[in-house]
Amino acid sequence: MNRRFFIKSTSLLAGSAFISLNSHGFLNKADKTISGSVKVNGKALADVVISDGFSVVKTDKNGFYKFKAHDKATHVFMSTPAGYEFKTQNSISKQYENLNTTNSFDFNLTKLKQNDQEHYFVIWADPQVKNKADVKQMMEESVPDVQELVKDLGDKALVHGIGVGDLVWDELELFKDYAEAVKQMGIPFFQALGNHDMDYRQGGDETSDKTFKQNFGPTYYSFNRGQVHYVVLDDVRYLGEERKYDGYITDEQLSWLKKDLAFVPKEHLIVIGLHIPVHNAVKNNAALYEILKGRQVHIMSGHTHYNDNFITDNVYEHVHGTVCGAWWTGPICGDGAPRGYGVYHVKGNQLSWYYKSMRKPKTHQISLHIEELTAQKRLLANVWNWDPQWKIEWWADDKYMGLLEQTKGFDPLSVKLYKGDQLPKPRSFAEPRRTEHLFMAHINPEVRNIKVQATDRFGNKYEEKTVI
Repeated sequence: MNRRFFIKSTSLLAGSAFISLNSHGFLNKADKTISGSVKVNGKALADVVISDGFSVVKTDKNGFYKFKAHDKATHVFMSTPAGYEFKTQNSISKQYENLNTTNSFDFNLTKLKQNDQEHYFVIWADPQVKNKADVKQMMEESVPDVQELVKDLGDKALVHGIGVGDLVWDELELFKDYAEAVKQMGIPFFQALGNHDMDYRQGGDETSDKTFKQNFGPTYYSFNRGQVHYVVLDDVRYLGEERKYDGYITDEQLSWLKKDLAFVPKEHLIVIGLHIPVHNAVKNNAALYEILKGRQVHIMSGHTHYNDNFITDNVYEHVHGTVCGAWWTGPICGDGAPRGYGVYHVKGNQLSWYYKSMRKPKTHQISLHIEELTAQKRLLANVWNWDPQWKIEWWADDKYMGLLEQTKGFDPLSVKLYKGDQLPKPRSFAEPRRTEHLFMAHINPEVRNIKVQATDRFGNKYEEKTVI
């Protein structure tokens, strides 16, 4: 989110972590035709999608592609096809090449050793490190949590990650620390641009992503795994004045997306990663929804520092709680959702998921709070990954009491930790956030034991108990 901090000078990743794809020749500025091939073990691979962010073409039966690069194009990238390893360097996605001195780019792929119809991915929203103290927390808490998750999934599991923006907090030299975190997690990671990942005071929107591109490549692109087509978009529009931006997807991106999706079978699942939530904060979201009509779509966003879910016709949007919580000041976000990230399991074109609280087991999906009233007590259950297909029930002294009533309010722990001008330290701007994923009941004073059970849309049951 937009915060009032001075931006220090930026730098690139120290000692570039990226390798070049095989390429040769020099770009003739009078003729911006680019070409190349895609091969697997020296053999041509047909029907691989190649793009510069404007044109979108497929390789022919001989594995070749050719098109004229757009004047604004900065990269040529491959939409990695299903069944093949992602090209990475130190786990950072590298399925692209810079369009500067060369005009021919050859991509070489390696076939996966296992079927990718089943796989997993994680969504990291807003690591947002501002200084080395934040980096230390990320490296000591967040990275080991993902390492443990990957270990628990097993050696044969295919897992990748998407960072959906605000990888850092204006200090762009910390991109190298984010990259080190990705390296240590040890799974392929793709990146989306956030409002705190931009260059300011260098012009308008088209120049605000300069450092990001130098480190992570294009700001919009696609790739495939199994029956899922993944798209990363840039929905942060810099307005040319420091820290002023809005949620907007450029016409150039929307045009590219139409062409990109034309090559994707209708039955495939579409997963879109971006920073600013689309459902209520992207001004031209109707144009995006129109392109996605008739598709099964999940949008992965962040930015808000709270966790929530929204369903708009065929589009399910997951707004993720943050890796940094309330800007590295406490264990929870402003809505009471723990620091954490999304974990997604793909089988064919079907998706299931849960929210993974940092340093907590998968089963940790509820927090309980008892409030003292005049003549009774009130139970508040925070079920942070709730959506309308969840069922929230409760028991008092082992007696079934039925469904909890949904309410809108503040998480009591968030109020305790963050409310007031002096809290939290050292970033007192963080405040509790009103949320709708709270559930309430009034309790008879004689009751001593409370149990709450939340059943998610997949039939998984989560329980939390407390003694009054």
